[in-house]
Amino acid sequence: MELELDGAGVRLAATLDLPVGPVRGGMVVLHGAGAGHRSYFCYEHLARLLPGAGIAVLRFDRRPGVDGHDVPLTDQAADAVAAIDVLRRHAGDVPVGLWGLSQGAWTAPLTAALRPDLVAFLVLVSSSGVSPAAQMRYGTAEQLRLHGYGDADRAELGRLRATVEAYLRGDLDRATAQAAVDRAAERPWFPLVYLPRELPDQPGTWRDMDFDPAPVFARVACPVLFYGTTDAWVPIDASVTAWRRATAAAPPRPPSAGSMAATTIPPSTGARTSTASARSTPPPC
Repeated sequence: MELELDGAGVRLAATLDLPVGPVRGGMVVLHGAGAGHRSYFCYEHLARLLPGAGIAVLRFDRRPGVDGHDVPLTDQAADAVAAIDVLRRHAGDVPVGLWGLSQGAWTAPLTAALRPDLVAFLVLVSSSGVSPAAQMRYGTAEQLRLHGYGDADRAELGRLRATVEAYLRGDLDRATAQAAVDRAAERPWFPLVYLPRELPDQPGTWRDMDFDPAPVFARVACPVLFYGTTDAWVPIDASVTAWRRATAAAPPRPPSAGSMAATTIPPSTGARTSTASARSTPPPC
């Protein structure tokens, strides 16, 4: 069923897949930053799989960014609430959960924390328990390691990302940051690090770069299924620790736990290994 939802003044195309029989529950799919269209293969897989178990699945196109800015997580949470309302309008008063991939795994718990009356459960794939900036520092360093680059290259990358982050926060002038990018662009590993060749004219385009998910996790009261034991982009140990500390700090809680043998972005049994594919794929989070 093709629908639209009203995402705070922006009409977003959506697809709702309903069970043939009675609806036992519903799930809204929330996007990774580089997988914003409802036709992304993971989302279509859920839409094929879950209705057979009585679960309605709503997937929608991610709202576009404005003037080069990333979409704020609060706006994405508002869109998730709108999606839940649309799903319930067609599926009835059933428990509805959120399935979040990567950036969507920040949006999902934020939505659950803001609207515990609406969100019955969370399923999180590549859920990061650190900030987006820290996650990208880890993830890009891991890409260099997986492609055979050594400590010196990863240290240079760390300095580069710190410089660019300082500019994006407004703590460093653009000329200095752009000069660092110009130097790094000569390195063979630059296509792996998901930084623009030309920095934005003004800082502030990555508003949520220092978003701390831990206080949000502590406010989540619904069951949580956390997928991921290894991940080429997300620091799993730090993320699991963040969830454990959050759940220990605010008992009683009902979270569930699960794992996959490997989770990466895109979630599959094989990770991306070529520089060419990295060049053509948007940043994951």
